[in-house]
Amino acid sequence: MPSPRRLISTGSPFEKTMGYSRAVVQGDWCFVSGVTGYDYKTMVMPEAIAAQAHNCFGTIANVLDEAGFEITDIARVQYTVTDRALVSELQPVLETHLGDIRPAATMVIADLIEPQMLVEIEVTAYRG
Repeated sequence: MPSPRRLISTGSPFEKTMGYSRAVVQGDWCFVSGVTGYDYKTMVMPEAIAAQAHNCFGTIANVLDEAGFEITDIARVQYTVTDRALVSELQPVLETHLGDIRPAATMVIADLIEPQMLVEIEVTAYRG
């Protein structure tokens, strides 16, 4: 029998208007949509990429916790960064949050939906 699918929401207005869930849990897997640096309680976006990335990981940790996962369950991560010149500012944040976990990773340099967004982080977690 297939495991039930569970949808997780952070309450972001983008989830409804863009037609997605913050995360989908299917069995031992949790697929977390790309998270940008908003503080979703205030909907404020910090200017610096490091602060945005810390907010991303805070949102990711909260979503994983709600889904019954831990940050150490992250098996894969994709970073989208708007400018390769920002990577050196981002790197210490990545090391802080994932340096011991070391998931499979991809980094893409591309524009994001809003100009103030400098980084988007998407993760997949597995708790098998």
